[in-house]
Amino acid sequence: MCLIAIAFQVCADKPLIVAANRDEFYARPTQASHWWKDTPILAGRDEEKGGTWMGITRNGRFCALTNYRDPHERSEGKESRGHIVRSFLESDLTAEAFLKELDREKNRYAGFNLVAGTKDELYAYGSRSNEQAFLLPPGIHAVSNAFMNTPWPKTRKIKEKIAAALHSREQLFNMLHDQTIAPDHELPETGVSIEWERLLSPIFIQSEAYGTRTSTIVELTKNNQATWIEKTVQPGKSKQEKAFSFDFN
Repeated sequence: MCLIAIAFQVCADKPLIVAANRDEFYARPTQASHWWKDTPILAGRDEEKGGTWMGITRNGRFCALTNYRDPHERSEGKESRGHIVRSFLESDLTAEAFLKELDREKNRYAGFNLVAGTKDELYAYGSRSNEQAFLLPPGIHAVSNAFMNTPWPKTRKIKEKIAAALHSREQLFNMLHDQTIAPDHELPETGVSIEWERLLSPIFIQSEAYGTRTSTIVELTKNNQATWIEKTVQPGKSKQEKAFSFDFN
């Protein structure tokens, strides 16, 4: 998952709305969103490592992860970050307690950002931020491959757009499919080439081998109803939509 926009306690009837894109190499094998047979999690699944980038449970626990972009960090010998999401969703710990434990073990993984909690209490954590996990205040938030609310062009744009699209899933998906490349003077300097900075700057990424694989909208209502809609948008393959709705307690 490389871009997550969050409207937390902004809408009275839907205290948590998430609109997110997962960016990955097209060749990496992946299962579309489904209820896992080996654990009660709704999520897509990375077939290479067995983890996931975003998921939810039948009791309303939510978690999503992005990688932290640092081209100088080596991932050899590190554990898969996708297992962190699963671990939280299977845990009985509060998000605060889980993230305190995770902070002590963060160097087992390459850099990442995590959002974890429920519609009532949502925490953010960046493993390379040198800060503790913090409770997200009500409002509009976004995280890509830097820290929460870092003003990259894509995070600034999606925060502006989601505020105007909260009552329309069609508009939310249109927002997630924006392929506008940011001008060079607005690009961050993250240690990759200028060509890669340009390629990675849109909300929706496309290239020959790497890009946005899925776009997902998650809504949790004040009456404990969950909606999960995923659109698979990989170029060269038929588009697929999967939708799930359920009550949680």
